[in-house]
Amino acid sequence: MKAVLLQRRGTRLALTHFAVREFSEPANTLEALGENLKALLHDLGGTAKALGIAVSHPEMMVRIIEQNTIPPELLRDALRINGPLLLSQDCREWVIDCEAIPPRAGSAPAAENRQVRYLVGGLPRTHVQKIHEACGKNKLPSTVLQLPPVALLNAFEFANAEAFKTQAFVLVDIGHRSSTVIVGAKGELILIRSLDYGGAHFAEQLILQGAADFEEVVALLGQEEVLTVENARLSLNELVRSISSSIGFFEAQHEEAIFKIHVSGGLAKLPAILNLLVEELHLPCETWDPFADCELSIPRMRVAALTGQMPILGTAFGVAAEILKGR
Repeated sequence: MKAVLLQRRGTRLALTHFAVREFSEPANTLEALGENLKALLHDLGGTAKALGIAVSHPEMMVRIIEQNTIPPELLRDALRINGPLLLSQDCREWVIDCEAIPPRAGSAPAAENRQVRYLVGGLPRTHVQKIHEACGKNKLPSTVLQLPPVALLNAFEFANAEAFKTQAFVLVDIGHRSSTVIVGAKGELILIRSLDYGGAHFAEQLILQGAADFEEVVALLGQEEVLTVENARLSLNELVRSISSSIGFFEAQHEEAIFKIHVSGGLAKLPAILNLLVEELHLPCETWDPFADCELSIPRMRVAALTGQMPILGTAFGVAAEILKGR
């Protein structure tokens, strides 16, 4: 679990606190989730008037659909009632939200009857209720709930406004149990793909190949041990295929080239992983700084720790920035 605390200072945002806390067991009960939140916020320090949470879930839904122009509140109801028709799944017991995707900069005005692309996100209602109750037990302020891919996209927009508005870009986030590939161009979201592969799968697969634990995997990758590097390459195959096919789809549809891949997530901390992605995708693969346009109001002794955790703090920053930007 990760957290950041931001303040608005004039037209800029300032990072005042951050925290990263690992837990040995998943929070499968309300009590465990409440205790985990309490521990994370204790590490964070400081106080806030508003709280935002980005939450992942095995059944998390993030889709792009095309519909006739319709107010989001009406489309939400339609998706919940007619989920099997519009989303190919029953969403009556889900919390659903949607928003029209703005067209890219410089595109021609939409025709009157042209369909609009909407971003749709959802979580099972029971999961949302658990988070709501856990926040209530910890007496936390009003809460905004977001999905990690959306929060990450917002973070990239804030941190790299020029690239977001003027270029084609690819974001790859390697999470614990899932990964997300996002492609956008000139301010428009083009596609989002999620796959059931993350850092946990990577660690499990390499441990099965003979490593004692993940710490040994990291050490062997740092030493460029040949067998470990090749096992890592094989483990990343599914992710590489998803990134490659996403880029191929975009370039074929839009006749624009992708020149760099922006990588985040736990595995992005390892230079060996970035090197393997570069070798397999034949494109620069780099981590990015979500706080590039922020003031850093943290103790100097914490700057090195912030730099080390940068690849996993983008989602938390995206949620907090959205609140302070009033969007």
